[in-house]
Amino acid sequence: MDLKQFAAVAGKSGLYKVVKPTRSGVILEALDEKKSKCVANANSRVSLLKEISIYTTDAEGAVLLEEVFQTINDKYGKDLPVSAQDDVNALSGFLTEIVPEYDEDRVYHSDMKKLVTWYQTIASYAPEAFEKAEEDKKEEKA
Repeated sequence: MDLKQFAAVAGKSGLYKVVKPTRSGVILEALDEKKSKCVANANSRVSLLKEISIYTTDAEGAVLLEEVFQTINDKYGKDLPVSAQDDVNALSGFLTEIVPEYDEDRVYHSDMKKLVTWYQTIASYAPEAFEKAEEDKKEEKA
């Protein structure tokens, strides 16, 4: 799985696919039905999902979002047992199941909601990201 093509923009909801760079920023395409495009300039806080991680209490201190998404995909596919609208206990239980050593003091309820929302968005609008990961696993086993 490669999340370097997906980004979140501070102050804007949803996820974006990185289309191409410009002189002063990057062109983004919304991951939804509308596929609207926008330009994120140097003042925009754009975070590539590849660079995001979840705090843990183990020696490493964090686990990459990419690994968390892969674990969720392996276990549940597209049908998650929770939604972003669920209460903190349901989301916390889900995250404990996926990342047992996550840091409960530093991972907030809003972070858990984003995790579920982002996963569902990618699974719905860019399922090829997960399919590529499954192909890579098959090649490793061969």
